Amino acid sequence: MDFTIPEVLPLWIAGTPVTSSDRFTNNNPYTNESLCQVSIASSEEIEQAVAKAVDAQKKWAQFSAKQRAEVLIKTSQLLRKHNDELAKIESLDSGRVINETQAVDIISGADCLDYFAALIQTHSTRFVELPNDTFAYTLQQPLGVCLGIGAWNYPLQIACWKAAPALASGNAVIFKPSEMTPISAYFLGLIFKEAGLPDGLFSVLQGDGLVGANLVNHPQIRKVSLTGSIPTGKKIYEACAKNMKKISFELGGKSPLIIFSDCDLKSAVHAAMAANFYSQGEICSNGTRMFVHESIKQDFEQEFVRLSKQLRMGNPLDPTSQVGPLINSQQKEKVLNYIELAKQQGAKEILGWSDFKNHPENQSEGQTDRSFGLTNENDNFLPPVILTDCEDHMTHCQEEIFGPVASLLSFKSEDEVIQRANNTEFGLAGGVFTKDIQRAHRVAKQLEVGICWINNYNITPIEVPFGGAKQSGIGSENGHEALKEYTRTQTVYVEGGEVDFPF
Repeated sequence: MDFTIPEVLPLWIAGTPVTSSDRFTNNNPYTNESLCQVSIASSEEIEQAVAKAVDAQKKWAQFSAKQRAEVLIKTSQLLRKHNDELAKIESLDSGRVINETQAVDIISGADCLDYFAALIQTHSTRFVELPNDTFAYTLQQPLGVCLGIGAWNYPLQIACWKAAPALASGNAVIFKPSEMTPISAYFLGLIFKEAGLPDGLFSVLQGDGLVGANLVNHPQIRKVSLTGSIPTGKKIYEACAKNMKKISFELGGKSPLIIFSDCDLKSAVHAAMAANFYSQGEICSNGTRMFVHESIKQDFEQEFVRLSKQLRMGNPLDPTSQVGPLINSQQKEKVLNYIELAKQQGAKEILGWSDFKNHPENQSEGQTDRSFGLTNENDNFLPPVILTDCEDHMTHCQEEIFGPVASLLSFKSEDEVIQRANNTEFGLAGGVFTKDIQRAHRVAKQLEVGICWINNYNITPIEVPFGGAKQSGIGSENGHEALKEYTRTQTVYVEGGEVDFPF
C-alpha cells in the first residue's frame, strides 16, 4: 500500500477514491507549506455516500459477530504493520512530534479495533423469565448509518474510536475529519478495504462546517458522534433533536488537577507535564487548572519550571523533538491573547518565551533560535507557559485555551478545593494526587467530571469509558458503554400460554 500523500486528497466513498472539483488547501503546521489540496464533498457526493452506506449496512447487520470481528482484527493488524508510515502522516498533518504519534495514535486506534472485535463476540442478550411459561429477551440492534465528526488533534485515533464500536455493532460509518487534519482518515479507508470491509460501510467526506451540517441534517443519518467544541456540540444537538437522532459528544474541558501536600511530588510534577504540555497542550482533557496545596506550592513550582525548561521544540519528524508547532497561526494568536490577558488580570508568568529562547538546552551546534520557531512571526511554535498566582475568576482559568499554558492556583482545604474545582461549566476530566487513599476516593467521587485519575493523568485505556459531564459531553467513547452508543434495545416478548379474551 502506498502512503504517499497525493497532490489532491480524494474523498473515500464506498471503497472508491473520488476527486471533487471543489477543494481547499491543507498546510503543514511546521512549514506552513501546502501538504495537499483536499476534495470537498458536494451535495451529490454526500447523497452517494449515504445511499451506499444504507445498502451496505443492511447486509453488514446480517453478518455474524465473528465475521465482523475478523474484519476489525485484520484492520488492526494492518494499522500496526504500517504504524511508522501513518505516524509520519499524522505528524506532518497535525504538527505533533513523531515520538508521540508513533507511540500513541495508530496503536490506540488498533487497540480499539481489537477490543471491540473481542467485545462484540461476547455481547449477550438479556433473558427475562415471566409467569406461565412466558419470557422476554432483549436484542441490541444496530442504528443504521452513523456519522462521526473528528477533531484535529488526534485524527486517526478519533476515527478508530468512532468506527470500531459502530462497525462492530453492525452499523455503517461516514466520517468527516477536521478540515485542519484531513489526511489520515482517507488512508484508514484504504486499510479497511484491504482488510475486507465491504464497500460502503466506511466513507470519508472532507469539507468545512457546511459539509458537516448537511450530513448532520441528512434524514438517513441515525446517529452523530462528535469530538469538538461546546459551541459546535450545541448546534449539532439542536439539529439532531429535530429528528430525534441519537448522539454522543466529547467536547471541551477545563479540567482540575488537585495536588495535595502528601503527594509524591516527583510523580505529581511528571503528571503535570503530561497534563499540560503533551501534544503542545492541544488535548481536551488536559489538567490546565492545577490546584496545589499552599504548603508545597513553592517546591512544586520550582520543579515544574525546571523540567518544563528542558522540553525541546523542533521539527515534528525529528525524534529528539518533544514539542511541535500549534496547528496554525490562528490558534497560536488565540493562545497568546489568553496569556496576555492573564498577565493583565494579575497572573504571573514564571516560564515563557524568553526562558526558552535563551535556555542552553535549546542552543546546540548547527541550530539557531529559528530552528525552534522562536523568532519568526510566521512560525506556529509556542513554548510551554506556566502562570502562577492565578485566581478562579481569571479568564484563562475559566475558558479552554487548547495550547501549552499551565495555570497554578493554591488551596488550603479539601472542601474548598472541591468546591472550586467544580465551579465551572466544564466537566470532562480531573485528577487527584495524594497518598491518602481514602481522601483520593472521597475527592474523586465528588468531582463533577466524566473521568478522574488518581495519582496519574491523561491515561485513556480502551477498556474504560471516556466521556464528559455537564457541558463537556454526552455519552462515552470506549469501554462496554460505547456499544450502547451505537445500538438500540429491542425487547421481544414470547407468550407461553393462551391469550384470554380481554373484554
